[in-house]
Amino acid sequence: MSEHLIILPIIVQAIIAVTLLFFWRKPKTQRVLSIVGSSIAVIIASMLFGTVWNQGTQVLQLGNWEAPFGISLVGDTLAAALVLLTSIVALVISIYSNTNMVSARVKFGYYAIFHFLIMGLSGAFLTGDIFNLYVWFEVIIISSFVLLTIGGRKIQIEGAVKYFTLNMLSSIVFLTGIAMLYGVTGSLNMAELSQIIPTIENKGIVQTISLVFMIGFGVKAGLFPLYLWLPASYHTPPAAVSALFGGLLTKVGVYALIRVFTLIFPLQGLNQDILMIIAGFTVFFGGIGALVQKDVIRVFSYLIICHIGFMIGGLSLFTEIALVGAVFYMFHDIIVKATLFMIGGVFFRMFGNTKLYNMGGLMNDYPRLSLLFAIPLFALVGIPPLSGFWPKLSLFGASYQMNSIFMLVVFIFASLITLIIIAKVWNNVFAKNARKTEKLEKLKYYDQFDLREKSAMIIPILMLVCVILYYSIFAEHIQLVAERIGNELMNSDQYVEAVFNLKDEAK
Repeated sequence: MSEHLIILPIIVQAIIAVTLLFFWRKPKTQRVLSIVGSSIAVIIASMLFGTVWNQGTQVLQLGNWEAPFGISLVGDTLAAALVLLTSIVALVISIYSNTNMVSARVKFGYYAIFHFLIMGLSGAFLTGDIFNLYVWFEVIIISSFVLLTIGGRKIQIEGAVKYFTLNMLSSIVFLTGIAMLYGVTGSLNMAELSQIIPTIENKGIVQTISLVFMIGFGVKAGLFPLYLWLPASYHTPPAAVSALFGGLLTKVGVYALIRVFTLIFPLQGLNQDILMIIAGFTVFFGGIGALVQKDVIRVFSYLIICHIGFMIGGLSLFTEIALVGAVFYMFHDIIVKATLFMIGGVFFRMFGNTKLYNMGGLMNDYPRLSLLFAIPLFALVGIPPLSGFWPKLSLFGASYQMNSIFMLVVFIFASLITLIIIAKVWNNVFAKNARKTEKLEKLKYYDQFDLREKSAMIIPILMLVCVILYYSIFAEHIQLVAERIGNELMNSDQYVEAVFNLKDEAK
């Protein structure tokens, strides 16, 4: 019965979302139900991860149709870990939304759509069927488009149109790749595809199909030159939505790239070279874009792009230690980016805007709050022993082992430019003295909030900071999980055996 745990993260989010629709006129009830439901989802995701860790990859064949004829849900260590992190981030943002999301937006269905989005993310991580992955991507796109437009401000609509247009184009490319893949192999089951692809004699068509998938997933991951939708849209919605997007949305694209290019099209030759070059350009243009921004939320948006380069760079090296670094960095980035966008929401409430030149004096006025905010900022840089430092060791080591000077330079450049960018943010927001008029405006926006409002903003940030500190102090635990994932990704036979139940048949 343990395999039935796989579908529960999806079902629970669907039940929460549908239930919330019945209370669309009662914002307070929606807030409570969302937090309670998200807490239950964290417990279920924890149980799933524990089961996968102790018993190995879990598989559920929907409708009792055996693979490859039916749809398989597959919970290996990578999928289970991402579902758990998604549930944790969802819980924290659900709490944060108590203050950040006004009642008028809640009545437009914010919480219901929020949980539909989490359902889509969980489904994408757990599916073992390439077409089903497309279906979950569409759930994610539709839900995220609604979240972007809730409130109806002009800047939101403009950002949402750019987001929706490019992501729909990527979906068309993805669907085209699926059609080509099915035409060549006659299968949509990812485990079976991994067995069929090596037997195809026409390597040219296989290469073409793999590049189509790379383009489709590249848009969703925010890779160069397909990333322009991200900084144009992520700064437009309320901070709770930006935090959800910044922490999770691009990571589902990275997950799809890792899954497809380790299981179905193992990286080699031209594809490997292309991904290396793309990772380098993604780091460079993301970093330069962040450096020239004057709005802190746009800075964080471009840093998402820059740091996607770490994960794709690790994938492009395609060794076990490189995948360990890429996976560890993805775990770190999910938590840190969600935290930073929530901090951006606090900045807005303090200063009335998020323009760097309008900020200042935070270190003098709120020293304890500044210390709390410093932890994710310095973790992003990778200052030891914070969480960003440990995956870089694996990535630097993998580059050295592969004699890939290019990727080593890319990783060093990404680290240095992140340091410069965070130093700029720190100087403008925390270190410099605010003008007297700005201090008065700041007091108007923040100091007059009651304890409940302040707690709803700060406690969620504190929760994720505790996760960052856990990553930092107990890095060997995360490293152990990442090493197991790296081994599973490089040895896809384990995945295939679990899907087709080959171990039990052998017995």
